[in-house]
Amino acid sequence: RGNTAVTTRLMSMDDAVAAGAMALFGEKYGDEVRVLSMGAEDFSVELCGGTHASRTGDIGLLRVLSESGVASGVRRIEAVTGSTALVVIDKAEQRLAAVCEVVKGTADNVADKVASLRSDNRELEKEIARLKQKLASSAGGDLTSAAVEVEGIKVLAASVDGADAKSLRDTLDQCKNKLGSAVILLSAVTDDKVALAAGVTSDLTGRVKAGDLVREVAARLGGKGGGRPDMAQGGGTDVAALPGVLKSVPDWVASELK
Repeated sequence: RGNTAVTTRLMSMDDAVAAGAMALFGEKYGDEVRVLSMGAEDFSVELCGGTHASRTGDIGLLRVLSESGVASGVRRIEAVTGSTALVVIDKAEQRLAAVCEVVKGTADNVADKVASLRSDNRELEKEIARLKQKLASSAGGDLTSAAVEVEGIKVLAASVDGADAKSLRDTLDQCKNKLGSAVILLSAVTDDKVALAAGVTSDLTGRVKAGDLVREVAARLGGKGGGRPDMAQGGGTDVAALPGVLKSVPDWVASELK
């Protein structure tokens, strides 16, 4: 905005350094260098071989796009100037207007509107988590009636509707507590993907490993899994194969016990 003149001088490297010129980017310079001075009282004095404006005002508006570190003590600033900077500002204002329309706000209160929506969303997520926990507790009691006995061991393989990874683990714990001594595999289908959770009560981990069970099942569903002897997780993508795989779990447990 000061529109000060840009001065270009050719001089020796020693004279340039004595004049306070900055040599950037580790470039190699010849005996004669081009020294550029800009701004009041030579605010910027640098060695540079590029083409520049005659006056600082010719540059026009400058809009910084990014700033980052590229090396120790070295920062990189990327910016646009002139008409391109105006285009960037126009696009930013268009995006802001679109957000304002979505949240039914204005440029003055859009930040408060977004913050309020984010707070409401967090409360809803907490409420959903509480409801899923409650569902897991009730589901655990209902599922245990489907357990079968294999070589004197209770085996449960079932699907839990609407469960996410956390509620699946919670349901698994509920089933373990209710059955007391068991091998359990639970599954849930979300967005055409199968989530798996396997559990083995501590008294049986010497004979059957939860990690082995979930790896076996996940592989048959086109996925993978693993974990500890008492608890393991995994997943797969072959939803259609899930019912048959669940039915095969008692046989797999029987083969492990031999």
